Amino acid sequence: MKITRSIYTFAFLGAVLGLASCGASGEDPGYEYAPQMYNSIAYEPLSQIVNEDEGAWLSTREDGKGEFFNSNINNPNRMNMREPVANTVPRSKDGSLPYRLKQFELEAAALNENPVTLTPQVLAEGKVLYTQYCSACHGQGGEGDGKAGEVIGGVANLKGGAYINLPEGHIFHVVMKGKGRMGAHGSQIPQERIWKIVHYVKQEIQKQ
Repeated sequence: MKITRSIYTFAFLGAVLGLASCGASGEDPGYEYAPQMYNSIAYEPLSQIVNEDEGAWLSTREDGKGEFFNSNINNPNRMNMREPVANTVPRSKDGSLPYRLKQFELEAAALNENPVTLTPQVLAEGKVLYTQYCSACHGQGGEGDGKAGEVIGGVANLKGGAYINLPEGHIFHVVMKGKGRMGAHGSQIPQERIWKIVHYVKQEIQKQ
C-alpha cells in the first residue's frame, strides 16, 4: 500500500514538474528540446571560423565545439555545397535538359521539334499561359495589339507575314532567348510551358 502511494506521489510530482518546466513568462524563455534542431549552424562561405574552440565558453552545442565555429568539415575545401558528380548534366524540375543554344543560333533552333504531345488539355494550358505571359504585348488574338504592345510599339503580329510559317523551334527559341524588342523569358517560364504556348500559337492563333 505504501509503495503504491509512493508511486502515485512521485508520478504526480513528476507531472507537476513537467508542466511547470513548459511554461515561459517575462524574461524566462523556458526550455527547448533539442535546441540544435531550431538554431542550426549557419555556414559562412566567405568568413568561416575554422577554430573549433572559438566561443567554447559560451557553447551549448551538442557536438562539443565552440559556439562560433561555423566551418563545414564534411566537404572538400570547406565548401557549403558539393560539386556535381563528374560527367552528369543537371535537369530542370520537369526533367528537361539545359537549353544550350545561344540567342543568335536561330537556324539550329528552328530544327527542334516540339517534345510536348498535342492534346486538348495541352492547348487549354497553352491558352492560359499565353494569356499570362504573352497577351499583354501580342494581344489576346496575337495581332500585336496588347495594351503593353501599344505603348512599346513594334510588337509582332503573329497572324501575319512571315510569322505564319515560322517553325515551332524558332518560336520556342525566341521566347527563351528573346529577339529584337522582345526580352528573354527563359528564366521566367519553364521549357515545357513554353512548348505548350508554342502549340497554342500554332494551333489556335495561326490555325495550323
